[in-house]
Amino acid sequence: MSMTEILEGPEAIVAAVARLGLGEPIAFPTETVYGLGADAMDADAVERVFALKGRPASNPLIVHVSGASMAEDLVDQWTDDANKLSEAFWPGALTLVLNKSELVPDVVTAGGSTVALRCPAHPIALGLIEAYGKPIVGPSANPSGWISPTTADHVARGFDGHDLLILDGGSCRAGIESTVLDLTSDRPTILRPGIISHLQIGRVLDQDIQIVEPPSGGIAKSPGLLGAHYQPSIPAMLKATEELNHADDGVYLIAWSLKSPENSKQSTTLPHDPVGYARGLYNALHQAELSECSTIWIERPPEFDDTHPTDNTPIWHAIRERLSRICQTSPSSNP
Repeated sequence: MSMTEILEGPEAIVAAVARLGLGEPIAFPTETVYGLGADAMDADAVERVFALKGRPASNPLIVHVSGASMAEDLVDQWTDDANKLSEAFWPGALTLVLNKSELVPDVVTAGGSTVALRCPAHPIALGLIEAYGKPIVGPSANPSGWISPTTADHVARGFDGHDLLILDGGSCRAGIESTVLDLTSDRPTILRPGIISHLQIGRVLDQDIQIVEPPSGGIAKSPGLLGAHYQPSIPAMLKATEELNHADDGVYLIAWSLKSPENSKQSTTLPHDPVGYARGLYNALHQAELSECSTIWIERPPEFDDTHPTDNTPIWHAIRERLSRICQTSPSSNP
């Protein structure tokens, strides 16, 4: 096989397990985005994932496990906080950063002393990990820095021409990457916001959870903190609602407030609620790339009340964090 291949059903997991055993990368669905999988205990296989993505070796990977029992072997100490959070949110979109055990190859953690662990809430992902019997790394299944994939077709387009098996699990229901929580500091700290909020985590741990800005140097504890991410191949920019009707034929418009923009020939309307918006954002960017437009305009998300936050409020913060990276200077062409 010389091209990407998309499979579904039980035979897809059997084929994927065989490839993982040979040290070959595969792509698999999770509830957040599609991941590029390899045996987390096989340093050579993990290096192939870095090479296929074009990912910097300084950017660590999340290790996907089938549950707490598998995670415990990968850490120096499975803490009380880790146990409470895994019981509350696993399987789910919460990644826990803990001090790693000697079993985890250095390539997985970018040479750092911590490892990021997650149990995905997707039947195919869990079925794959359980069938393989070992933890699997799973960075987003796209060339490094580009739009995260939320369908099997997105993965195939990103790695067109590569020898890659893709397990088809439909569209990802969360649509943005997991919340990453550092449990190695004095206080539990969110390194990357996601669908699971600091409010929900704080209720489980009975304490306030802090959120930090990405580091400017040193060894990263989590993926998604270094450099540009989630970017389309054409320039993307945030626009105020009142600017949208100035879009011309060369603009692809991603909006939430307008059903029929007056001038834009091509557009996607995202839901007004943050859960629906997050689910559709990356797919809208992929649609924009398939258009003949030269620019993407993204309507600024709705205002929300930070003084009286709900569990949905932090999702808007996570969306805005993704948009800030999407709308940095975009690459000029696809790799």
